[in-house]
Amino acid sequence: MDCIFCAIEKGEMPAYKLYEDDDFFVILDKFPHNRGESLVITKQHYDNVFNMPPQLVGAAFSVGQKVAATLKGKLGAEGVNLLQNNGRAAGQMINHFHLHVIPRYNGDDMKIGGSTIKQADEEFVKICDILKLE
Repeated sequence: MDCIFCAIEKGEMPAYKLYEDDDFFVILDKFPHNRGESLVITKQHYDNVFNMPPQLVGAAFSVGQKVAATLKGKLGAEGVNLLQNNGRAAGQMINHFHLHVIPRYNGDDMKIGGSTIKQADEEFVKICDILKLE
């Protein structure tokens, strides 16, 4: 299986990790729609929400809620989108369950499914340091 999220979980690929527990890890999205966009990812490989145990789906959103609160508190996000895609037709690009937590700022003009922003590695490091969850 060539899954980028499985490779990150195994430490085979680098990522800007914000959080980890027994079931999930959270990283900064490498191609964010807005500054601080994060991904809640299952450690165990599930293609999508349909293959996951229901309690794990709920737990993913609990972690997403924690990330959302951190984005509001530490980056000053004025709103947050929690977005989870299932299947290519819905915009899922990586076949491994992940929940997007997208900070929103008044006047950001971000559109769901729109273009992403470009960031230097230094900015990822800075945001990662700001957003580390406890």
